[in-house]
Amino acid sequence: MLRRHVLSLGSALLGALSLGGWTLSRRSQSPLLLSARDDADGRHYAVGYRLDGSQVFATPVAQRCHDIVEHPQQPLALFVARRPGTASYLIDLRDGRLLQTLESQPDRHFYGHAVFHRGGEWLYATENDTRDPGRGLLGVYRFEGGQLQHSGELPTHGLGPHQVSWLPDGETLVVANGGIRTEAESRVEMNLDAMQPSLVLMHRDGRLLSKETLAQPMNSIRHLAVAADGTLVAGQQFMGEAHEHADLLAIKRPGQALQPFPLAEPQRLAMHQYTASVAIHDQLRLVALTAPRGNRFFIWDLDSGAVRLDAPLPDCAGVGAVADGFVVTSGQGRCRLYDCRGERIAMQPLELPAGLWDNHLHLA
Repeated sequence: MLRRHVLSLGSALLGALSLGGWTLSRRSQSPLLLSARDDADGRHYAVGYRLDGSQVFATPVAQRCHDIVEHPQQPLALFVARRPGTASYLIDLRDGRLLQTLESQPDRHFYGHAVFHRGGEWLYATENDTRDPGRGLLGVYRFEGGQLQHSGELPTHGLGPHQVSWLPDGETLVVANGGIRTEAESRVEMNLDAMQPSLVLMHRDGRLLSKETLAQPMNSIRHLAVAADGTLVAGQQFMGEAHEHADLLAIKRPGQALQPFPLAEPQRLAMHQYTASVAIHDQLRLVALTAPRGNRFFIWDLDSGAVRLDAPLPDCAGVGAVADGFVVTSGQGRCRLYDCRGERIAMQPLELPAGLWDNHLHLA
């Protein structure tokens, strides 16, 4: 009995040392850039690179992925299937080992995004109920024994949920309901004449706390970024005509309603009615946005709304905050680092593979 107890303590200590080593490694090295990427033959990969261009892993996966969700304590991340994918991939961040292929439940598919709870035991993924196309769900999964197991589901109180995030309290979920109905194995929109996009705040037990909309019903709310003070920014994709006005970036400050972010009209028009990825830099109080159809990358002051950068960037894709500013990937061109610490923002090309990056990245 005593021997088993000692062995158990030894295993626990080794595990703690291993995780401690991962934490120390993260602190001592440059950020690990995580993203989904294709090759020239259309094969799909979950990849990890250092900012100096060195490859940590490139793990082949069967289905194309979208966003990446890092576990809060352990060296692993879930690469979430792009809509309407049915397989997401749990990857060891140290070597790229595929730990689990997470299959969606029957009559469900993933919508590209998920979040781990801060305790690491629960994961919430946006999903489609294909029996009632577009009915938004959060698939609830328990992380136990190194695997994710389906535990239940919660309604997102809207149609076609896309990104889900946390408010800083760690218990309130933010859901961008895109408002679009799609059937299984399809990206074809079924209800463009009756869209119902909404921004929902809900407790992680499923209780609806608030539900807000923008003025234009064909303005699909898709992507989110949340600052440490609770300021929330949402990026939209407009499904109407090119000449119609749509607020493609919106902001919800603590205690205030969701409202349009103060974009200059030339910037809004340059987005070509489509935004992809949005990120907030808490320390520098900046918000960045990619607009791949317009081949433009933007940075604004989060508090004043003043534009800090409006730059051409071919098929700009994912954006994430690093200590100096933002890293941006591209579907066609070079990845770039924008140093935002000075009065003028400086751009530096990165020695990363060019092109074929998906619309999201995560910096671990």
